[in-house]
Amino acid sequence: QVQPVESGGGLVQAGGSLRLSCAASGRTFSTYATVGWFRQAPGKERIFVAAIRWSGLSAYYADSVKGRFTISRDNAKNTVYLQMNSLKPEDTAVYYCGVQYSGPYYYDSSYTYWGQGTQVTVSS
Repeated sequence: QVQPVESGGGLVQAGGSLRLSCAASGRTFSTYATVGWFRQAPGKERIFVAAIRWSGLSAYYADSVKGRFTISRDNAKNTVYLQMNSLKPEDTAVYYCGVQYSGPYYYDSSYTYWGQGTQVTVSS
């Protein structure tokens, strides 16, 4: 099985940038996989942020991050990145990377494997 491992979280001021990484451990991401980023703020549900097909060019974003976040992948490094620019305090959350093979990419219940999460804190 593939184990996603997130890194890159931290504390940043509003307007700043961070880049999160999701590396595949154990196995490579499958050609048929979709890798997604979700986030969970304290006391709230985990929600979709962005997703990318491991093959092809399709990428998807939540409306709240369109134009500010960019998801990309490096097949050679088996890693998916989430570049986050113009960060806002409301982006503060634990960010999770997940891997899925079927179902809607925006439903966390569609994902089979999850990383441990990385904290992103945006100060005002």
